[in-house]
Amino acid sequence: MQATQPAAPAGRRALGDFRTDRRLVRLCAMAVIIGLGSTVAAWALLALIAFVTNLVWFGRVDATATSLAWATPSLWMVCVPPLGGLVIGLMARFGSEKIRGHGIPEAIEAILIGGSRMSPKVAVLKPVSSAISIGTGGPFGAEGPIIMTGGAIGSLFAQFFHLSAAERKTLLVAGAAAGMTAIFGTPVAAVLLAVELLLFEWRPRSFIPVVAAAVTATMLRPALFGSGPLFPFAADPVLPWWGLAACVAVGVVAGLLSGVLTTLLYAIEDAFERLPIHWMWWPALGGLAVGLGGLVEPRALGVGYDVIADLLGGHMLVRAVLLILLVKAAIWLVALSSGTSGGVLAPLLILGGTMGWLVGSVLPGEPGFWALLGMAAMLGGTMRAPLTGTLFAVELTGDVHALPALLAASAAAYGVTVLLLKRSILTEKIARRGQHITREYGIDPYELTRVAAVMVPAVETLDAGLTLAEAVAAVEAGRHDAYPVVDGAHRPVGLVTRGDALLWRAEGNRAGERLSERVSDGSLAVVHPGDVAAHAVDLMLTTGQGRLPVTDAETGALVGLVTRKDLLQVRAAVNRSEAERRAYFARKRPAPAPTA
Repeated sequence: MQATQPAAPAGRRALGDFRTDRRLVRLCAMAVIIGLGSTVAAWALLALIAFVTNLVWFGRVDATATSLAWATPSLWMVCVPPLGGLVIGLMARFGSEKIRGHGIPEAIEAILIGGSRMSPKVAVLKPVSSAISIGTGGPFGAEGPIIMTGGAIGSLFAQFFHLSAAERKTLLVAGAAAGMTAIFGTPVAAVLLAVELLLFEWRPRSFIPVVAAAVTATMLRPALFGSGPLFPFAADPVLPWWGLAACVAVGVVAGLLSGVLTTLLYAIEDAFERLPIHWMWWPALGGLAVGLGGLVEPRALGVGYDVIADLLGGHMLVRAVLLILLVKAAIWLVALSSGTSGGVLAPLLILGGTMGWLVGSVLPGEPGFWALLGMAAMLGGTMRAPLTGTLFAVELTGDVHALPALLAASAAAYGVTVLLLKRSILTEKIARRGQHITREYGIDPYELTRVAAVMVPAVETLDAGLTLAEAVAAVEAGRHDAYPVVDGAHRPVGLVTRGDALLWRAEGNRAGERLSERVSDGSLAVVHPGDVAAHAVDLMLTTGQGRLPVTDAETGALVGLVTRKDLLQVRAAVNRSEAERRAYFARKRPAPAPTA
């Protein structure tokens, strides 16, 4: 009998714009510590990349960042990347397979599937493998690995405390945002990246700690990396009246290029899957393609921050830009498909920048301005994060005046990619592992709908003074599966189902017992008309009641009943309403009636 289920508190849930508590302060304090750790980890990663680069390519022990543009094309250039790929394959095979890939998909997977738990192996092996990959010529960025490493730091720190999965997620993302801030000096873009790609929610409990970690990294960054934008740039061209339309066009081209790159990436990955050798050897094969590409254009190797600076400065020839675009795209696609370790942000900036530079060479203004638009558009479209792409470009360069143009280009690229592809370059990898992710956020309709809107107001009841025999007869003669039992003041004291009636009929020797003696145990959960439907759902889950009496908040008198079917109608009503609105605006207006 449903009335015997343990009850949850039946009081009205306090409603407000947001739900949070004082644990938020504790999470912020933890996020500050994680921000410090992630910033130091970012500094160590860049130093390790520079150390490997100098040692392998120039034979010196030095942790100063060096461009591979100075590397001499030779047989050694063909041999180094495969050797680096072999080391990474061995690390992944005998260390942790989670070090393979972009970094961001693995962080998303850990959040959504792994309960935001990462292992200490990932925290150590991911930056080391990435340093080897990039240092030996891999055409990747350091942001993906540091996002994964910062996330691992946040996750490991959280696992030392008694935290929920949601709180672990918050600290994991806080570490990732701090790491990205430390690398690029872009706290706002890092927080937006967290919101658009990692958090899968917009709540104070997650947003504020992530901001705390990013701000902490911003404060510490000048001591480790220096201050100011990573790529100082200021271009305020006087565009013609159709200038923003040209910015949209650049975004459309970037979206098309993004679709081509994403399609090619997974086509090449499928080709690797068909190879008759173990995946441990794939990074070495990818490294061979990198080395051959380096013979054609050495500047396509490595992170390529110097290339980004030159694109913005406009000090390049068309042939050189086109060559970097083609070679960088080819070796990046093959190397990333092979399962080696590295990030996608820096390569996307270079590919988008070269595309924008080439298109901008025939448009008014400096090519560097259009290169900047291409970078933002490529990032926003490929990663399906247009706000991140827009603010990332602003913070990288300090050029606030370009904000409207950047937004137009990023949104255009985003629109093209969501129309062309079902998934982004990040979520496609997760989908291929059998998981589905939706990136559309909206307000839960159950939080907007009141119980009064879905309840059944006219309810047939049973009086608590009836005998069991009378109650059984009433239930069998009725047409419902359950009936609320009410006392003299019409307050519900229990529920009687057809199953209860069958049981009581079998107990024929107790037919004279009063109904109130069997159901009035004080365990019945109720809701009020002003409660949101989500509260009713929560009560059903915690109590096991499939039906909830609805009572007046002041008198406790029964005013309705809400069932599981009633609550399911909330979602159906929302979908039906949206469909009707679409049909309404698409419907042709009736022709005016002829006048006499």
